[in-house]
Amino acid sequence: MEVEKQLRINALAKKQKEEGLTPEEAAEQKALREEYLAEFRARLKNTLDNTVVQEPDGTRIPLNKFRKK
Repeated sequence: MEVEKQLRINALAKKQKEEGLTPEEAAEQKALREEYLAEFRARLKNTLDNTVVQEPDGTRIPLNKFRKK
């Protein structure tokens, strides 16, 4: 996510606490948060898909196959 969008999320959160948001700003905040969460989940899924578990005997098992054991 672009830095400008993250700064906008933070600015809207601060404004919400201080004085409240207009309906347009609330909709913008919701959309930005959903975009942020979607990107966060995609990065986490990618990290977990590329994680391996090393057994004591040295074999390496991808995490998704290790969980099925």
